[in-house]
Amino acid sequence: MKRIALFGGTFNPIHIGHLVMAQMAQEKFDLDKIIFVPSYLPPHKQAHSLAAAKHRYRMVERCIQGHPQFGVSDYEIKKKGKSFTIDTVQHIFSRYQKEAKLFFIIGEDSLRQLPQWHKIQDILKMVTFLVVNRPGYQHRRDGGKYRTVTMPGMDISSSYLRGRVKAGKSIKYLVPEEVIRYIEKHQLYQ
Repeated sequence: MKRIALFGGTFNPIHIGHLVMAQMAQEKFDLDKIIFVPSYLPPHKQAHSLAAAKHRYRMVERCIQGHPQFGVSDYEIKKKGKSFTIDTVQHIFSRYQKEAKLFFIIGEDSLRQLPQWHKIQDILKMVTFLVVNRPGYQHRRDGGKYRTVTMPGMDISSSYLRGRVKAGKSIKYLVPEEVIRYIEKHQLYQ
């Protein structure tokens, strides 16, 4: 049976931390595929702080090229509206339920918020969460419907990167070169 993980987020922009999270999860759990799912509009974020969904999708697409176990889905972007995890998980589950075990990658900072996720009990019936450590959050042991993934300490956030771009500072080495070129070409986060 295949092992497929979903990795949702705004990816506003995608950065090295996201890629390392995915790689560490892929290696630890021998995942056959990790599907990055850029959200159209997450319920907890404001639209004015997001680059257009098409740009965020294209940045993900560019930086995962050449990695055979990484893919990207435009499901939430095509669906439009608020992006609820339950809808995406149900969509992927209905497609792969007979041939794959499903996982969902989150940062440890999101673990505390899981009880507030829309229809979390239904989500837990379909996926096992892979929780990646984050600086400033207490490391938890495996339990229930989640497993832990340890990665090197990297305190990089998309909001930090957007602030650097807006201030005219370099984001070199923090995001893949393809993403830097894309941000510059489309004058994002200025």
